[in-house]
Amino acid sequence: MSTAAQRLARARALESMVRDIAREEILPRYLKSARNRKPDGSLFTEADLASQRCFSEALPTLLSGAVLGEEMTATEQAHLWNEGGRGLWCIDPIDGTTNFANGIPLFAVSIAYLIDHEPVLGVVYNPITDESFYAARGAGAYLNGTELPLREGASSLSDAVAGVDFKRISHHLGDELAVRPPYYSQRNFGSSALEWCFVAAGRLDVYLHGGQMLWDYAAGRLILAEAGGVAEALGGGSLMSGPAVKRGVIAAVNPGLFSEWSAWVKARS
Repeated sequence: MSTAAQRLARARALESMVRDIAREEILPRYLKSARNRKPDGSLFTEADLASQRCFSEALPTLLSGAVLGEEMTATEQAHLWNEGGRGLWCIDPIDGTTNFANGIPLFAVSIAYLIDHEPVLGVVYNPITDESFYAARGAGAYLNGTELPLREGASSLSDAVAGVDFKRISHHLGDELAVRPPYYSQRNFGSSALEWCFVAAGRLDVYLHGGQMLWDYAAGRLILAEAGGVAEALGGGSLMSGPAVKRGVIAAVNPGLFSEWSAWVKARS
């Protein structure tokens, strides 16, 4: 994948594969899969496991590399991360499992291909809306073939629509956002991968989440970056810190707006 054009061709091939597997393994189980709980209390369904098995078999045929999935043990994930510098697939077979299990049509397959632990390909696909966000490093970001962002969006924080997840941010910051929000309006969709893409598309102007895992943002971070957006870890440091680290994230598609949003958040964190 030495050129941007070659990487983009790979991203489009990945997008086609994701669509096919989602159509075969996820859509037939929508509204039919029972909820189960992992030891950490998070949800999974038969559709998560079935689609992860299919992706684990199919992805290495596109590009060589092991497949690190959310539905693995922490020990398995850590081993694959440590050994995967030359090529590693990072997948969340269904990001937004609670939405999926409850019949809320906001969930997505999220897949990234990493080299030296940085994403070079990314696809986020919602099989209900048939919206496929994808990007290749150096080749731009797209929604169903249309380059992102779709709209210019807000130029000032007071006019911005924010994506904010309150669950894992500090009480002080949460209180400030609830009582004295600096933005025009706020949304939360229950799928981190889609929220990254909504920022990249200009549907959300700014974004804040208190705790995401690698598979939550690996693809979305690349899609946002290729759309011209900016993101960083909420507490500083690299976002790409491995599968064992939960990171707070802050982002915006407009670099100037990001600076305003980041300064406001950091002053109250």
